[in-house]
Amino acid sequence: MASQKERMLAGEFYIADDPELAADRLRAAELSEAFNTSPAGDPRARRAALTELLDGLGEGAEVRPPLHVDYGYRISIGPGTFVNFGAVLLDVATITIGADVQIGPHVQLLTPTHPIDPEQRRAKREASRPITIGDNAWLGGGAIVCPGVAIGENTVVGAGAVVTGDLPANVVAVGNPARVTREL
Repeated sequence: MASQKERMLAGEFYIADDPELAADRLRAAELSEAFNTSPAGDPRARRAALTELLDGLGEGAEVRPPLHVDYGYRISIGPGTFVNFGAVLLDVATITIGADVQIGPHVQLLTPTHPIDPEQRRAKREASRPITIGDNAWLGGGAIVCPGVAIGENTVVGAGAVVTGDLPANVVAVGNPARVTREL
């Protein structure tokens, strides 16, 4: 029988309060705290904590604290990417952020899903779907990206938009839910 962590990594329903997963979240909380409280004048310490926390951190990528994650080890940030203050990256599934992406303040990338059935929710079951952000995309401040979404390269997501479905490359999308308003 698969462990809860194996079920989570496979994208299946799992129980989040499993001890192994709780230990992984504690590790992420400790590394996030080290990153979030590191002195601004010590970029090496800040980058070291972030490198240990994340699955991948590309050259020249910059993340401004505070950063909030579930596990960290399911997040990959490409080279030259900028993530502004207050990002929430709930990485139950993988979050892949391409190269040269611009992410505004207080953006949320949310991979967890929960059952609609109330008994399944009461049983603390959850699952997730991955998020992918293409190269050179720009997510405006306060944008929310929902589970399973892929955003194409060069796409601009307006501030405060709620992205519930995939967006193609080279478009501008705004609103709640986000809708393509023009091609680039």
